[in-house]
Amino acid sequence: MLEVKFYETIQDEKLGFAVILAKTQGKWVFCRHRERNTYEFPGGHREEGEAILNTAKRELYEETGALIFNIQPIGVYSVVREGEEESFGMFYYAEIEEFEKELHSEIEEIIITEELPESWTYPLIQPKLLEYAIDKGFL
Repeated sequence: MLEVKFYETIQDEKLGFAVILAKTQGKWVFCRHRERNTYEFPGGHREEGEAILNTAKRELYEETGALIFNIQPIGVYSVVREGEEESFGMFYYAEIEEFEKELHSEIEEIIITEELPESWTYPLIQPKLLEYAIDKGFL
């Protein structure tokens, strides 16, 4: 059992990761990790002492090569897996204006598309984040 919850605010120190819903020129931006054949939003874990916004900016750059972008918070979410502690993340929206020519991370490819992926890396989480962004007026 897995549950996704949303919060208006949470204590900053509880935020362990950042996930970014990214678009460019009206199209979706998704990543594919080199060890997977599924797609996901850019994002990742917060490093010790790092501001959560800086986590989002770093991950967006590392996973998409985004050089110039506008980023803003959508909200806090959590994932609760059966038998595990609730984990919290900040969900962001970014409009990417310019990309680096090459990726330098564990990401094998990015896709820029008008369609949502058929194969999500986290199918029980990512569609709920997308619905939340729509409900909050970001799309």
